[in-house]
Amino acid sequence: MASLKDVAKLAAVSLMTVSRAINNPERLRPDTLARVQQAIDQLHYVPDFSARKIRDRQSVPPAIGVLALDTATTPFSVELLLSLEKTAQQHGWTTFVINLFEHQDAQQAVDKLLSLRPAGIVFTTMGLRRITLPARLRDKPLVLANCLSDDAPVASYVPDDVDGQYQATRALIARGYRRPLCIHLPVCTLAGRRRRAGFEQAWREAGLPLPAQQYHLALGDNHYLDTVSLLAAHLPQGRPDFDVLVCGNDRVAFVAYQYLLGQGIRIPADVAVLGYDNMVGIGELFYPALTTVQLPHLAIGREAALHIIEQRPHREVCALPSPLLARASVGVKHTA
Repeated sequence: MASLKDVAKLAAVSLMTVSRAINNPERLRPDTLARVQQAIDQLHYVPDFSARKIRDRQSVPPAIGVLALDTATTPFSVELLLSLEKTAQQHGWTTFVINLFEHQDAQQAVDKLLSLRPAGIVFTTMGLRRITLPARLRDKPLVLANCLSDDAPVASYVPDDVDGQYQATRALIARGYRRPLCIHLPVCTLAGRRRRAGFEQAWREAGLPLPAQQYHLALGDNHYLDTVSLLAAHLPQGRPDFDVLVCGNDRVAFVAYQYLLGQGIRIPADVAVLGYDNMVGIGELFYPALTTVQLPHLAIGREAALHIIEQRPHREVCALPSPLLARASVGVKHTA
């Protein structure tokens, strides 16, 4: 990474002149300022605001910089950030978070991140997705958390959505359920496709024909309410033509609970309900309690931090287990 001295040498000026160009550009002649700015641009120099040295010549602890795309503002991924910070503290490191939003120019966020000179960088997102990796991060100590990228070989820690749904579906089959209605997440999402794949894998391995009653919601929060019309279409004469509702996530299950219970459908006596995600602060408040799959955000945050701290060399995707949380919304179906 270029230093202040490198800029001064290329621009043929003093260190003081470069400092003035950064902090008090109005004090320089236009031609001098232009020459310094050209050197800064050519070297991709980022000013160091991190105060790496403090009094008594002691260095501050190494820091992990977290570039958080839509992460820090959502309850779903707060566990990931807390786990990352706690793990760093346990090893004598610190963390800081730079928020990045979809509408924001990523360049500004990356500049701010690099100006603080982190020892390693974690790029994380809310919801499993593929991201475009900023070019200036690709040669840095970097790990992805809850996201993937095709731009460069980089280590990624993500939920094992295929196996999570696979194991949950096997549990449904073992309890005697044979007539599922599936309301999956949008087909354009990684989680939507992977969870459906896990469901279908378990169904095929059990020697059962794949059910026709599988739907994907359209993309957008407003489409969660489409769950109501899908359910209504499968309640002929007010009785369900399915014995278990497989929900793409707990938000789908939340809408389904309200509608089914409002129609006098008992859970799980008439219909079992399976969720996914274990919504933070909500999962155990369903009545009856919702059987769901736990997203491994704690493990993702911990492993991402350790990847930087331990300087792990691998650059592969690591899928972390998503365990089933068995609760009251799924019973044991007695078949003749």
